[in-house]
Amino acid sequence: MRFPRIFWRVTMDLHDIRQDYSKRELSKKHCLDNPIAQFEQWMNEAMASQVPEPTAMNVATVDKDGRPSNRILLLKEVNQQGFVFFSNYHSRKGRALAANPFASLTFFWAELERQVRVEGRVEKLPEHLSDEYFDSRPYTSRVGAWASEQSQVIANKQVIVARAAMFGARHPLHVPRPEHWGGYLVIPDRVEFWQGRPSRLHDRIVYRLENGNWIKERLAP
Repeated sequence: MRFPRIFWRVTMDLHDIRQDYSKRELSKKHCLDNPIAQFEQWMNEAMASQVPEPTAMNVATVDKDGRPSNRILLLKEVNQQGFVFFSNYHSRKGRALAANPFASLTFFWAELERQVRVEGRVEKLPEHLSDEYFDSRPYTSRVGAWASEQSQVIANKQVIVARAAMFGARHPLHVPRPEHWGGYLVIPDRVEFWQGRPSRLHDRIVYRLENGNWIKERLAP
């Protein structure tokens, strides 16, 4: 196979970039029986450690043509049902979820040498819960939800600035939630906890939902 010529050069050999992880261990017996509870424990530790953006997560979706895409979003809630985030229903991710209602979430806390991967079915939140969260957002963020036709091509930045000014004038005090904006709930059926270890012999504990029960197993690194 012939590869196209590349006319730029990376200043560092990427093959030589590596780090040996050794801060902590993860054992199956010390993991809680429920992956949601285990995630909450790790999230609390990440927040207590003041890692940057502890709620940031990579959200991966697959569209109707089987084409994957991903992006970084912020987790807004975790409860016994699953993981909650909010978005524009007409965005690329929204269209993908409408066609294929499954998603994968990845959290990576480099400072703790930890990663969590979540897979599951996705449902829209009930409207009243989306309303509650939307009303809690800053005024400018609520106007922005109206102004941005997320993922659509626009001619220039002035288009979005003008739309924000228009909707700000239209809703000077109370900004109602647009029908095209709201929450998603990822209902997990597989959750994996990864703890970096020396010599790439990482600790991996996976939870699988089987007949309504969580099965906990260790995976090879």
